[in-house]
Amino acid sequence: MATDTEVVLEKVAAVHVEETLGHGAVTEAKHASDEEHNQSFLQALKENRKAVLWSISISMAIVMEGYDTILMGNFFGYPEFQKKYGQDYGGDIGYQVSGPWQTGLSMASTVGAIFGGFLMGGLAARFGYRWVMIGAMGFMNAFIFVVFFAPSAGVLIVGQILCGLAWGVFATIGPAYASEVCPVKLRGYMTVYVNLCWAMGQFIAAGVLRGCLNITNHWAYQIPFAVQWAWPLPIMVLTFFAPESPWYLVRKDRLDEAKQSIKRLGGKKSSDQINGTLAMMVHTARLESEMESQRSGTSYLDCFKGVDLRRTEICCVTFAGQILAGSSFAYSPTYFFTTAGMSDDDAYSLNLGGTAIAFCGTIFSWFLITYIGRRKLYVVGEGILAFLLFLIAILNASTGAQGSLWAQAAFCIIWLFIYSLTVGPIAYAIVAETSSVRLRPLTVALARNTYQIVNIVSQVLQAYFMNPTEWNASGKTGFFWGTTALCVFFWAYFRLPECKDRTYEELDILFANKVSARNFSKTPVDAYSHGVPEQKTE
Repeated sequence: MATDTEVVLEKVAAVHVEETLGHGAVTEAKHASDEEHNQSFLQALKENRKAVLWSISISMAIVMEGYDTILMGNFFGYPEFQKKYGQDYGGDIGYQVSGPWQTGLSMASTVGAIFGGFLMGGLAARFGYRWVMIGAMGFMNAFIFVVFFAPSAGVLIVGQILCGLAWGVFATIGPAYASEVCPVKLRGYMTVYVNLCWAMGQFIAAGVLRGCLNITNHWAYQIPFAVQWAWPLPIMVLTFFAPESPWYLVRKDRLDEAKQSIKRLGGKKSSDQINGTLAMMVHTARLESEMESQRSGTSYLDCFKGVDLRRTEICCVTFAGQILAGSSFAYSPTYFFTTAGMSDDDAYSLNLGGTAIAFCGTIFSWFLITYIGRRKLYVVGEGILAFLLFLIAILNASTGAQGSLWAQAAFCIIWLFIYSLTVGPIAYAIVAETSSVRLRPLTVALARNTYQIVNIVSQVLQAYFMNPTEWNASGKTGFFWGTTALCVFFWAYFRLPECKDRTYEELDILFANKVSARNFSKTPVDAYSHGVPEQKTE
């Protein structure tokens, strides 16, 4: 049963839509909302194929971030890179990049990404997604020169920080844009596709690293850096011709431009469908504005006020859960295996196979979100990942035999598949859907930066956990990450709601009514039940 507050909010939003777009607009908005719910996947894809193509194009920028995420971590086990940026410890250890330098190199791009994410949130809220993406790509082209020609580890760190500024923009624009140009039935697929781009970048990086492994000069590590020049220019051109998010344009009251954007995204949508979609967006924007009438700003501080505080918590912890699930340890375990005694060829071949499995896992996750939803996949995924990490740690602690090493490798691959099937891709859908329309660029930026801050801490710890000149914990590191994954599992069970098949205005009402996470999917919501005028009969 609707609360008095809900009734008032719906009526005020309905009046605003009628005054802004004309008589009958709120009825068109309800029809558009009903159509989104009743569409099949194929119908939604047919009517919004252009939106899908533009979302795919913008999200391709995430390939660059995915490429870098495993590049530096794998370089630490790379012979030529160790000779260039490390030192000779003699004996069986040989050339190694020391723990402090590993930490600096690992976290440099992450530090840059934090600043880039904060910049993106503010700039995208003001200028829109397109121009921010184009600017970031231009800077990226220039910053690659720094890492390519870096003569020392210090200069390489500076280059990684600069590149991280651009990667921070890509990582936040991708899911935000995808969630705003696609309807309910496609939203989950296209936000999860962001993670597929991440996996694609890692697969490409693993292939390049494996191919350059036996090169015995500086090109062994410079070629992988140079490959990054393949992306910026094509994506800049695609972004220039892409339509701006209609939600951004509605937030800015540029309704004529928003209507044109919906038309470009909708393909063969009829005029009535376009008008209805615009009316639904105006209705949602007004609903959110009324919910926070005393705090209707669009600053980072507003993300921590009122009902938006809960939404920000969910987004931030969901993204942080990717790191706390043990991704720093098990996602790219090449350095772990080489320091544990596996040959370079075997370790890098295993890494290449692992990234291919991650790619396949993300594709399979598309089928799972159709039938299972976001909440169950995330909760169950965290539980299984924690269990696997404990298994790896127990194996490592119990025996040092070569057969045990391959068993640990097998569990790492299984971990990678489960992660890519659940927590990895589903986090993008959860964050993009849970954030409010009004604060989406800012909330996504905060969530991604929470991920990056947790990642910095994990990279510092991981460098010391794994380095034979430091703590040398090897596979026993799984005890630590298994515990953190278990903590996220319990948080998700009690705090993570199910957003599957909900429009943004329905989510607004559910959060405003403080519905518990476990009741989200079972609570009926009609955002127009008190706002649509009754039809008169003759």
